[in-house]
Amino acid sequence: MWSWIKKFFSSEEPIAFDSMKYLIAGLGNIGPDYAGTRHNIGFEVLDTLALKFSASWNLDNLAGVTEIKHKGRTLILIKPTTYMNRSGKAVNYWMQKHKIEKENVLVVLDDLNLDFGTLRLKTKGSDGGHNGLKDIDLSLGGNDYARLRIGIGSEFRKGQQVDFVLGKWDKQELKDLPFILDNSADAVLSYASVGPKFTMEKFNKKIL
Repeated sequence: MWSWIKKFFSSEEPIAFDSMKYLIAGLGNIGPDYAGTRHNIGFEVLDTLALKFSASWNLDNLAGVTEIKHKGRTLILIKPTTYMNRSGKAVNYWMQKHKIEKENVLVVLDDLNLDFGTLRLKTKGSDGGHNGLKDIDLSLGGNDYARLRIGIGSEFRKGQQVDFVLGKWDKQELKDLPFILDNSADAVLSYASVGPKFTMEKFNKKIL
């Protein structure tokens, strides 16, 4: 009874989430020094998506932002300008701004633990050592949000992991990259329109 009375007289209104809105966060680092690096593939997937829909980017609070419509859904695309290690601040802000709940959030990122050209969608999971995911976990209070991991391989010598991740694509990778980006963009659209189960069945594989 007491809890009901407190709720009745509370001045706080429950958040009315919009179930038809999705937040798609592509992870990366801003600035010319990071452009075209493996760690920025999340940015590149969102650029591919925006291009498919002729959507223009705007620089807004904590992120580059654009919006697309697909099969009755609204997808808010963000590329955080907070740098990779502070990605959570931007994700949390844009979730609150557009009243998007965690189950409608998808983070797109690179993954060293997957072969180059492998896609892996999961609805939750560990950060796998990825600093962007670590910060998002902290900001959102858990890891129960979807992520689309894109394999960048691990062809580096011991102690060279940072150089590899922040390095540019090689010639062969550059040839294959448009196909990977296009498939990743399609996986994002599938996630928003038909949900994670079908999307995982269709896209979770090595595509090269």
